Amino acid sequence: MSKVNKVVLAYSGGLDTSIILKWLEETYGCEVVTFTADIGQGEEVEPARAKAQAMGVKEIYIEDLREDFARDYVFPMFRANAIYEGEYLLGTSIARPLIARRLVEIAKETGADAISHGATGKGNDQVRFELGAYALNPDIKIIAPWREWDLNSRETLMAYAEKHNIPVDFNKGKKSPYSMDANSLHISYEGGILEDPWAEPEESMWRWTVSPEQAPDTPTYVELSYEKGDIVAINGKAVTPGQVMEQLNKLGGDNGIGRDDIVENRYVGMKSRGCYETPAGTIMLKAHRAMESLTLDREVAHMKDELMPRYAELVYNGYWWSPEREMLQGMIDASQATVNGKVRLKLYKGNVIVVGRMSETDSLFDERIATFEDDEGAYNQKDAEGFIKLNALRLRIAARKKQ
Repeated sequence: MSKVNKVVLAYSGGLDTSIILKWLEETYGCEVVTFTADIGQGEEVEPARAKAQAMGVKEIYIEDLREDFARDYVFPMFRANAIYEGEYLLGTSIARPLIARRLVEIAKETGADAISHGATGKGNDQVRFELGAYALNPDIKIIAPWREWDLNSRETLMAYAEKHNIPVDFNKGKKSPYSMDANSLHISYEGGILEDPWAEPEESMWRWTVSPEQAPDTPTYVELSYEKGDIVAINGKAVTPGQVMEQLNKLGGDNGIGRDDIVENRYVGMKSRGCYETPAGTIMLKAHRAMESLTLDREVAHMKDELMPRYAELVYNGYWWSPEREMLQGMIDASQATVNGKVRLKLYKGNVIVVGRMSETDSLFDERIATFEDDEGAYNQKDAEGFIKLNALRLRIAARKKQ
């Protein structure tokens, strides 16, 4: 092993990262700094401090990054209407660049010469963490234990924990059979029966949403106010980005909104089946597109839609800090200058239904032209004949050739 004096570890306090902490000390003979982020996963992060202290860690970082996550990562992504492979709202993907950034920053603050994470060698997260870290510090050393050690089963991990007296809550209630990852945008589920793509998820698996069948029989109406493509108020009350996520997750979850069951293509090459709950994100995507439908020029909107799959792929694959994502973000953000106004939604049994949109300053909807009634000369219908014939010219030429 190359010499490492100090490592910053992305630390949750769970079994895997607790074992990694001890393994780093034992294998590299180094000091470990722990970093635990609250990005809205809905669980207390402070217990990680006590666990790290019990293992002799001297430098412990516990940070509330919920507002940073929503403001600087989730909101910019939703300005792009990003969705991967037609379904996935990128909940896990978008959290990784923030964690990578803080790992690199803490390494600089503490004089550490390496960072470490608990992502496995089969998944996307190892790529996302490490591409982000290298983009921010090209000389950083990265230690990925799952690619180095021989602790490749649950039994060997438990035996290692027992041997080294690692404080892990082994019997804390009934353990979920799923591998889960949560933040304020989503919660994901993998493993267990989900490894069979034909098996329907158990109802007991879902944590944030009621089933659409059990959702209220009365719809919930919500009004979202936008400024430059971002939600700034809910039902007329100003909210921060973090509060947007919290409130819309609650409204969406209560109405059975945001469940998805996907087989996706991982960047490392394999197909993977996962289930996701993304209540706030599902509402935000529908509402943002409704706001843009009223305020964006047609060609700008169509160009955004053409660029979106590329943008989503960059986020999914871990290229948040790449020059091409930043270039696309600049174009997307510029398009949002006119995305101002309000959208009214009806939430009902798993559905997000747009029932109104308005913009006092930037609406491109002209009632005089769009009306089916007398438009009083605002639109000359005879102009359409020349428009059609010019656009049909190449088709008519080709048809004559065929004759």
